[in-house]
Formats: sequence, C-alpha cells, structure tokens
Amino acid sequence: MNLLQRIFSHRTTRRFLKRTRYLWFVLVLVPFARYIRPELMPLAIGVSAFGQLIQAWCFASLVKDREVSIRGPYLMVRNPMYLGRFFLILGLVLLLGNAWIALGYTVLYYAYMYYRVKREEARLRRRHGEEYEAFCRKVRRFLPSLGALRDPHVRFFNKGMFLENNGHWNIVLTIVVYAAVYAVHRVWPA
Repeated sequence: MNLLQRIFSHRTTRRFLKRTRYLWFVLVLVPFARYIRPELMPLAIGVSAFGQLIQAWCFASLVKDREVSIRGPYLMVRNPMYLGRFFLILGLVLLLGNAWIALGYTVLYYAYMYYRVKREEARLRRRHGEEYEAFCRKVRRFLPSLGALRDPHVRFFNKGMFLENNGHWNIVLTIVVYAAVYAVHRVWPA
C-alpha cells in the first residue's frame, strides 16, 4: 500500500478532515487570497463555472443510494461529480498564476479521486450488484465518452433532484468563496 493510498483511505484521517473542513478552509483561504493575481479572475471564474455546470448537471441527475443513475452526465462517465469538482477547484488554483501549483493540485486531486472512487465503487457494487456491474461495463470510470451525447437521456435535468441534492447551495458556496478571496486580497494584498 503506497503512501497516498494510506492517506486517502485512512478512515480516521478522512473523518477528522471532514469534521474540520471549515476550519481548514479558512486557514487556507486567507493566505491563499493574499497571493492571487486578480487579472486572472475571469479565467478562474470561467474554469470554475465549467466545473459548476458539470456538478449542477450531476446534482440534477443523481438519486443517491436508491438507484444506479444512468442518465445525464452519468451516461458519459461514471464519476462526473469528481470531474466537475476538479475544474471547480482548479479555477481557484489558477488564480495563483503558477503552473507548478496547478500541476501539483492535479496530481493530488487525481490521487484523492482515484482512491475515493475505488472505495465508492466497492460500496455501490455491494449495494446494487449486477445493475452496477452492467453500468461499469458500459460507462468509463474517468474519461468521458462523447459518443453518449447521441443518447437522448444525456439531456436529463430534474430541478427537484437538483434542489434535493443541494445543488443550489453548491453554487452559492462557490460565489461566496470567490467573493471572499477577492475581498481578502483587496484588504490584505501580498
């Protein structure tokens, strides 16, 4: 078992990070905001908005834990939520204007996503059995299949599911984060 797998699969560490995530957010946000390059804000917001669109589509297509969702973005890739989250956060990382930091983020996010998806897929296999196995044979894990765009079910978007899955709060949080980063940078620039 390699180091990253031990870190991302350690139950106590995951529980601790989840419970303290807001504290970590503030501890990272303030120093991060000091070093952003405000001229990169349009690019960053565009990349994050792309990720947010993917996540919104996921929230509007997913019935958590009750069924295997085979509609919307889940026809193109098994884990579109993680792909959307990658771009959402990448936008913020791009504000630093440093390609090495963006590359480091990409490597760490991939490791996180790989081990998280591995655990999640094992849980879904136990819960949904052959239905999930068939889904896995049809849809790729990480790389989207654009051929699925021909399927009419790919255009699925249910507002009720979106709200039930708190997609609106995800959008609000993204706006609040960008506003906070900009405000902190204006008040306390590097």
